[in-house]
Amino acid sequence: MKPSVIESIHDDHGATFLERDGRRVVDHYGRPERAHRAVRNGVGLLEVAYGVLVVEGDDRLEYVDNVVSNRVPAADGQGCYALLLDPQGRIESELYVYNAGERLLLFTPPDQAADIAADWSEKVFIQDVDIRDATDEFAVFGVHGPTATEKIASVLTGPGSPDERFSFVRGSMGDAGVSVIRTEGLAGEESYEVVCSADDAADVHDVLSTQGLNAAPFGYRTWETLTLEAGSPLFSSELEGTVPNVLGLRLALDFEKGCYVGQEVVSRVENRGQPSRKLVGLTLEGDSVPAGGATIFDGDATVGEVTRAARTPMFESPIALALVEYGLEEDGRTLSVRVGGEEVPAILKPLPFLEGSERSARLPVYE
Repeated sequence: MKPSVIESIHDDHGATFLERDGRRVVDHYGRPERAHRAVRNGVGLLEVAYGVLVVEGDDRLEYVDNVVSNRVPAADGQGCYALLLDPQGRIESELYVYNAGERLLLFTPPDQAADIAADWSEKVFIQDVDIRDATDEFAVFGVHGPTATEKIASVLTGPGSPDERFSFVRGSMGDAGVSVIRTEGLAGEESYEVVCSADDAADVHDVLSTQGLNAAPFGYRTWETLTLEAGSPLFSSELEGTVPNVLGLRLALDFEKGCYVGQEVVSRVENRGQPSRKLVGLTLEGDSVPAGGATIFDGDATVGEVTRAARTPMFESPIALALVEYGLEEDGRTLSVRVGGEEVPAILKPLPFLEGSERSARLPVYE
């Protein structure tokens, strides 16, 4: 299991750790609810766990464009969110693809970078493409909250903060070179990621923590509750193994291009029809929090399952994301969820549960 890039610094701040997709990450610093409110009311700082691929060579754009679900931007400073799909059209992996001029920088789930690099390298024949796992070379910090733009502006030397989602600028923080990416607002707030070399990670973290507008450190327990309130499906709980249109995940799909799925080119139009299920929100009565996979009933009929649920500081009752049969009314319909052998009333709610400074670009969109 790979350690956090700045694990000793997290230790000094009293962090509790957990394992997430093969990476040791911060769970919390002792008061995750307080950190949650700090992000909602100001700005927070998270060390983000990614695997990182570097793709170089004259054919890098064509190669990556042919295997992912979205169109890879041709312009330096631009990026996209994309998926890798299996032969049945289910999600195998998620990718952030950034055009950094002479190379592409790809962020993957932490435990997938090495396997993707090996798999893609085996399939390169006459193309001029070099693919390598560069995870150990980089650190990434997420900056989230209604004052995130102000925070970035207070510490970034050089250009202004990027305006468009998935665009990035290069500058410096202190003496360290950084790239600052405008991201898709998964927490329902203004959001950026700051990318630097692993050697500069401690210095960049110090700048983000203490200089300019202070940012409250938080861990992945708070990230889970923030993204749940924002209605953002995440890879390990909602995306992996699911067909994109079930999630209304239009952010990752370019319907004008074909998509390589296994060895077959599949038109994106096949993902545009009405799905059999959809992603919805639920509020539950009482204090019981269902586990992921808990069964949802409409009367005696099974109609879906919970993907994840939690009690969050902004709501009195537990909330959940769930995949249910398509066609159920989203607002106000009462279902039930099995928790500990008992059926707990659950009310369907439209997403997001909470409106922050930005709407998550992963909110489901159904036609």
